[in-house]
Amino acid sequence: MKHRVQALRVLMKKFGLDAYLVPSTDPHMDEYIPEFWQRRKYISGFRGSAGDVVITRSKAGLWTDSRYFLQAERELDSGIFTLFKQGIPGIPTIKEWLAKELGKDEILGVDPQVISHQNFEDLHYFLKKRGIRVKCVPKNLVDLIWIERSSYSKEKILVHPIKYAGESTKKKLGRIREKMSEQSKDLLVVTALDEIAWLFNIRGRDIKYNPVVIAYALIFKNRAMLFIDLDKLTRKTQHHLKNSAEILAYEKFFPALREFCQKSKHVWVDENQVNQRIVNTLKRYTKIHLSSGPIPKLKAVKNKTEIQGFRSAHVRDGAAMVKFLFWLSQSLQRHRITEIRAAAKLAEFRARSTFFQGLSFETISAYRTHSAIVHYGATPETDIPLQKKDIYLIDSGAQYSDATTDITRTICLGRPRTQHKECFTRVLKGLIALSMTSFPQGTAGRQLDTIARLPLWRNGQNYGHGTGHGIGTYLNVHEGPHAISPQRCVGVALEPGMITTIEPGIYLEDQFGIRLENAVLTVEDEKNSTENSTFYKFETLTLCPIDLNLVKMSLLRQEEIAWLNAYHKRVQIILSPLVSKQEQTWLAKATRTI
Repeated sequence: MKHRVQALRVLMKKFGLDAYLVPSTDPHMDEYIPEFWQRRKYISGFRGSAGDVVITRSKAGLWTDSRYFLQAERELDSGIFTLFKQGIPGIPTIKEWLAKELGKDEILGVDPQVISHQNFEDLHYFLKKRGIRVKCVPKNLVDLIWIERSSYSKEKILVHPIKYAGESTKKKLGRIREKMSEQSKDLLVVTALDEIAWLFNIRGRDIKYNPVVIAYALIFKNRAMLFIDLDKLTRKTQHHLKNSAEILAYEKFFPALREFCQKSKHVWVDENQVNQRIVNTLKRYTKIHLSSGPIPKLKAVKNKTEIQGFRSAHVRDGAAMVKFLFWLSQSLQRHRITEIRAAAKLAEFRARSTFFQGLSFETISAYRTHSAIVHYGATPETDIPLQKKDIYLIDSGAQYSDATTDITRTICLGRPRTQHKECFTRVLKGLIALSMTSFPQGTAGRQLDTIARLPLWRNGQNYGHGTGHGIGTYLNVHEGPHAISPQRCVGVALEPGMITTIEPGIYLEDQFGIRLENAVLTVEDEKNSTENSTFYKFETLTLCPIDLNLVKMSLLRQEEIAWLNAYHKRVQIILSPLVSKQEQTWLAKATRTI
């Protein structure tokens, strides 16, 4: 990495920059981005999905959150990069560090296309007060030194049929235009790839694990324009889109934006998704309205077809999980199974399922101390064999034509230690507590997050990540705007039809980590609702045994035992017909009444 950083510094000097920001984002503010846009990974070597790099004339730093602390320590060259652990008391933020490192009239360079408007404004105003300039550089400096860069995906665009989507693009456009009319807006700029895929009922393979297509869209009162790679259109896709939108080349977006924003008095842009280049373009010609866009909320509330798809997909996914857990229990003594081999085997079982389209994220297959790394990714260098002892954590998911799944199970491969059982049971108590919660209409995820943590807090334990995230319908495994989290939650209340995860955990560095994760659907709680107040509850969608060998019964209350027994009975009844006789025997034991 040293020569890359040095080459970047040469360009910084050429462009008159004293520091340069390399964020992990792309022009569409995606969480997961295609290889050819992974500039931060190229310049630093850090593979995590979240993290930003700043390089000055003499120093370099990477900022990331608690999910990636251990991974970043392993992957960064400490002789070049300083790791800044976000959220730790005393650790400066990027802007605070820059304010110390840069002097008056010095310049921070940014590519306006890969920094969000919110982040740009935050940096700009903070540093301006200290006499430091933030300059938009039209060329990305990393691109100029990235010689062996991968090319764009040329995978064809797929139609997402109405039998899975449950609603036509015409109807979705109608609902969006109603929102635009309510807000008195004549143009909506859509930049988020999952929003575009949802709106136009298309899917693609432009980003690994996320079935989206790289595109922009402009929505008017009586027309829509979709900017996309024309070479990736098939006749079927063209026919599907022709009545919904005018199709133009992806490169035509900014010229069209300049042209049409001058004809529109009120342009609506989602402040959470838009990059600074788009804002800079619009500011020159029209009045911008920056606020939360209408699509995330509409997309998050699943329709009846989508909900049924989630229920069906979780049955198939649960059967694949049972087959995998049975295989692991039978094969561990006879064969050498490593973290990577185990992940591949689970993918193999899933691939046999109907409607399987691929994985929904890189499987976290983590044994022993690796399980303490929240977002561990096994590599050939770190891959270790599983043994008949200690903790194994597997966090995985799949893309199916009718839904997306995300599940975590932690199992003990041998005789569990007392500490294993105590930690596991407290995590389980958090999962059960939130799964059983009834909550009033208007409740946001930040309020619910505490419920899953209480069993851990009572023992002086906690976890750094959120408790739950939304999930798309054969789309991104992380979906907003709702979340059960102190960080991700932006105040959006949970509503019936929203799907989220519940995933508490405990991570003891250099020892082990434990996480349990189920996907749940928000539904009305008829029992607690009255004429004057409406209450909601969660319906658990995930179907897979929870390791009873790790449960410490003395820590569970009767109502928690009853929930676990009822859950396991449901798992056993639904999944047994889908697995072999040997697997049925294993499943019956794994879901036994306790």
